[in-house]
Amino acid sequence: MVTSSNIETKKIWTILEQVTDPEIPVLTIADLGIVRDVKINGDEVEIIITPTYTGCPAMDMIAMNIKLALLENGYSNIKISSVLAPAWTTDWMTEDGKRKLKEYGIAPPQSESGPRKWRGPESFHVQCPQCNSSNTRCISEFGSTACKSLYQCNDCKEPFDYFKCH
Repeated sequence: MVTSSNIETKKIWTILEQVTDPEIPVLTIADLGIVRDVKINGDEVEIIITPTYTGCPAMDMIAMNIKLALLENGYSNIKISSVLAPAWTTDWMTEDGKRKLKEYGIAPPQSESGPRKWRGPESFHVQCPQCNSSNTRCISEFGSTACKSLYQCNDCKEPFDYFKCH
């Protein structure tokens, strides 16, 4: 049964799908999978989010951008709640989001299960987003943000960020 609440929730999700990540502007918060739930309690709209990392400095900006997007669309009673459990995982990212990362020049997270299971940066060869070579090496486990590592392609010699799995 379609209710006005269901329609309103879908409208809010559509708005949230336009809110971009301040650190990686080609990704939306929907691409990242950090929006856990949308709740409508009377005239209050509650958006429940989970940070990609505990203490992620972008979360305050993301919360503000969510509020601004909802205010611009006529919502005035807005509550943003952060939930830490279960912890966010790169499995929550959309395939479209992973594609956008690669097109932007950031290697998307690779599954850590099976034969490519993480055994430290030296043993984990990430595909270069520039030339698609897997002949890469980790330069630093810490990249431009806490959620990325810095790699370099041994073939095209380009450095690139890798969005870490977790």
